[in-house]
Amino acid sequence: MTNSALIVGASGIVGSATAALLVEQGWPVAGLARTPADQPGVTPIAADLQDPATLATALADVRPSHLFITTWSRQASEAENIRVNAAMVRNLLDALRPAGTLRHVALVTGLKHYLGPFEAYGQGVLPQTPFREEQGRLDVENFYYAQEDEVFAAAASDGFAWSVHRPHTIIGQAVGNAMNMGTTLAVYATICRETGRPFRFPGSAMQWNALTDMTDARLLARHMLWATQTPAAANEAFNVVNGDVFRWSWMWSRIADWFGIEAAPFDGVVRPLEAQMADDAALWADIAARHGLAEPALQRLASPWHSDADLGRPIEVVTDMSKSRRLGFTTYQATDEAFFALFEQLRANRLIP
Repeated sequence: MTNSALIVGASGIVGSATAALLVEQGWPVAGLARTPADQPGVTPIAADLQDPATLATALADVRPSHLFITTWSRQASEAENIRVNAAMVRNLLDALRPAGTLRHVALVTGLKHYLGPFEAYGQGVLPQTPFREEQGRLDVENFYYAQEDEVFAAAASDGFAWSVHRPHTIIGQAVGNAMNMGTTLAVYATICRETGRPFRFPGSAMQWNALTDMTDARLLARHMLWATQTPAAANEAFNVVNGDVFRWSWMWSRIADWFGIEAAPFDGVVRPLEAQMADDAALWADIAARHGLAEPALQRLASPWHSDADLGRPIEVVTDMSKSRRLGFTTYQATDEAFFALFEQLRANRLIP
């Protein structure tokens, strides 16, 4: 049976990694975005998931066997996140229903499934770590749950299989992405190197000292492909992390060494990147001009608010991968090497000097 993919959010961190993997595997790939990027081997589709009429028109001749949903739209409140993001998934599945070709839908969410939404991030009674898939939902409103419910309802009526993928903080490249710790830290380290500022860990003592993990976008792409090809993975939700654990007290020095700077000693004071980088737009534009960089707009590269949310958590966050391991997914990625690979890619693409 021939496979073909529609990747929603194809220009984002996860979407672009998934597109590259599927093209490499020989799949026909279409990539949907409001403003599609030029991606080798990907047929671009320009559409707005919040506009059902134009979405249906854009997808009228698209007949994918596999759908990868790798995008979301950040709103001002969780109630709006739920309303908008659930509608986006519903509109998408409604537009694809007439073709009747879907066999598998993969939805990317994340560990806010266990931690709660940004409005209540890490608050209240939380599951014990490591997080396990059987721990289920928190008793709070969460747009991830609303997205899942749209997929579950459509699967029940339309007969396709599904998988839900819950990464931790994702390492990968995308310009204009709302949640991008790897590039944010690369930009911050570059600014520290260029100005002589101390390279200070911005987060909490808990995150500095506790064990944690992360997710390489390339590994996440491989996990989604694996789920589509593994019958036992159908209609299951999975955590997806690299397979190693680390402490930021170790990783911070590793990142500093890559950029040729010293990591400042951590004194336990939380110094959010959002405050540290608040006035750096003009400085970054100057750095970009001096080094001939491709993106002079700081806000299109860095998302300090998201990095602060992750690095400021007052709790340990470690993820269990046993469910995937038992079913045969054994891919591993060292997290420090994932950061270094990203930094090399950013340099090659002239996004950092």
